[in-house]
Amino acid sequence: MTFEWIRLRLRFRAAGSLVLPPGKAANVLRGALGMLLDEAVFAPKSSAGPSGLADAPRPFVLRAAHLDGRAIPPETEFHFDVHLFDTGREFRRQFATAFSGWKRAELLAVEEQPGMVDFAGPPESAARVRVQFLTPTELKSDRQLVTRPDFPILFARLRDRISTLRALYGPGPLDIDFRAAAERAARVRLARCEIAWQHVERRSTRTGQTHPLGGFTGEAEYDGELGEFLPYLRAGQWTGVGRQTVWGKGEICSQVCS
Repeated sequence: MTFEWIRLRLRFRAAGSLVLPPGKAANVLRGALGMLLDEAVFAPKSSAGPSGLADAPRPFVLRAAHLDGRAIPPETEFHFDVHLFDTGREFRRQFATAFSGWKRAELLAVEEQPGMVDFAGPPESAARVRVQFLTPTELKSDRQLVTRPDFPILFARLRDRISTLRALYGPGPLDIDFRAAAERAARVRLARCEIAWQHVERRSTRTGQTHPLGGFTGEAEYDGELGEFLPYLRAGQWTGVGRQTVWGKGEICSQVCS
């Protein structure tokens, strides 16, 4: 039982000055995608699905946090990444074709790197794991935003997101006992938590409405029997976790502590 993705690294040369405000580089790209990509890809709909939502999660996420706050001069090269969960060749072609028409920059190259996490691999052992929340992250439990990343909530959001993406764009939902896994996750303790809240907003040019882009960043350490959860954390580095992951929020990385 695996989860697969493809990382596209798109390399560009700026056509003119390109200003990417702090915390909003992905939002600039969001605007470009809205004009360049087919609506069915940009905002897919689903009448039914594992998430129970009318709006299906998009089959990609943007990774552009390294561009936040940069002013890119004309003729300067830069890049950002797109993680694709629909790994079909036609979908990859759509992205490359779309960005070849971006007027603010010239597309120089598209590099592809496949990735995979095996959820049925040999058992692993880990007693303490550190998770870094690299971009603003919002987690919900019982439809409410939470103020700290307790492990049962973090695991549940990772599990649901990975399973839904796999069901919609891969071979099917995760074949696991959701309840039993949740019970084991509940025994993992949040041993250290150092997070800070970031407050960022964007204004829609179409509706004039203001939307929050913030969340918490920082890191947390967890104690317990964590071996079975390592594949979820590894996959989560590519999928993101929480709200608005498609635009770069909820980017995490993890490591086993010695």
